[in-house]
Amino acid sequence: MEKLQSLEQFEKLKKNERVVFMFSADWCPDCRVIEPILPSIEADYPEYQFIYVDRDEFIDLCGELSIFGIPSFVAFHEGEETGRFVSKDRKTKEEIEAFLNSLSA
Repeated sequence: MEKLQSLEQFEKLKKNERVVFMFSADWCPDCRVIEPILPSIEADYPEYQFIYVDRDEFIDLCGELSIFGIPSFVAFHEGEETGRFVSKDRKTKEEIEAFLNSLSA
């Protein structure tokens, strides 16, 4: 998964056709739990570009987007937010897949 490097990159990437930003942090135990399943999710949803956003490096962006719990996912299509799976709860593979499936519905 590509890692976000700058706010300028975020603004550019969110204008892509289908992009999902995953907000996470190295110290987050719930984020570590889903790490092993992320490659298979990426493989199963090739129509999406997945971008890792380090919550600590982009705390202001998290505030702007009301991301107060991690791991969280926010999807964009051509600059418009199309969905979010944001909470402080641990996420399962099935929940992440259901979120991604809801984006194309």
